[in-house]
Amino acid sequence: MEQQGAGVGGVMSVALRRAWAKDLDVPTLYALLKLRVEVFVVEQACPYPELDGRDLLSETRHFWLADPDGEVICTLRLMEEYPGGHKAFRLGRLCTKRNARGEGHTTRLLRAALAEVGDYPCRINAQVYLADMYSQHGFVRDGDDFLDDGVPHVPMLRSAGPPPPQAVVPPASSADGSAGPPSPQAVVPPASSADGPGAPA
Repeated sequence: MEQQGAGVGGVMSVALRRAWAKDLDVPTLYALLKLRVEVFVVEQACPYPELDGRDLLSETRHFWLADPDGEVICTLRLMEEYPGGHKAFRLGRLCTKRNARGEGHTTRLLRAALAEVGDYPCRINAQVYLADMYSQHGFVRDGDDFLDDGVPHVPMLRSAGPPPPQAVVPPASSADGSAGPPSPQAVVPPASSADGPGAPA
């Protein structure tokens, strides 16, 4: 599933894509992981275990933006969690390719993921310098700053409640008949934001 959107000045078209972990093909998974390693390990000079065993869990979804050549320029993953037996979500591994920052890609991808979260609570361990950006999407501080592999982070929470009006999308059905997430076609227009590299949560 994808949505086409104009880039800066309408020069390029960027596709919004989303897949359950089980539906990712090998080349796509490789491209998502490659971008994450480029940003979190190489650019941020932080050797840490990027492959944490959660990318292929059955309830993990991956969102990404691809340029007209199919290159992944922005990605995030969305995971279901059940603290105390209650459904919640966790966002993480959000990053944007260095030469594609400042064009609203992070905002577009976040809006798509949060539309899927709906009115469930959602957490993220954000890099401290990006806390203000996440607060614009309804996240608030939910604890003290901490170091994760030497990088300052802050736990943040977007509480349960009705989603923003632009995020209300009826649930779609997956091929196996189970309730699936909303189709990204109905979710997010491109928007502008100051894209940072990301937050490896």
